[in-house]
Amino acid sequence: MDKREIYDGLKNMETQTQLMLDKFTELREALTEVMEENAELRIENQHLREFIDEQKPSNVESDSNSSNSNRLSNSRKNLENLFNEGFHVCTEFYGTHRGDSESCIFCNEILNR
Repeated sequence: MDKREIYDGLKNMETQTQLMLDKFTELREALTEVMEENAELRIENQHLREFIDEQKPSNVESDSNSSNSNRLSNSRKNLENLFNEGFHVCTEFYGTHRGDSESCIFCNEILNR
């Protein structure tokens, strides 16, 4: 092999590596979008379930008081689940993906209230 063939081979590998890197970046961005949409749909689903529960008639006032406290705890559980799945639950970055278990003081503030 002469120097020109080696140079061309390295240049070809560099081009292929760059294309592969671009494809990985594109796939990562698409996965992030899907995960964010999934989180939004879970929240919307939970809100719809709560709405349906509110539409059911309740015979006893104490039942509605206990369901309010359950809804609050369910909401907190939903936020904790989203946070544990790697998403922000704070108002600043809500629904965006947190990188590699990074902590967020705003999220921690909301979860520890």
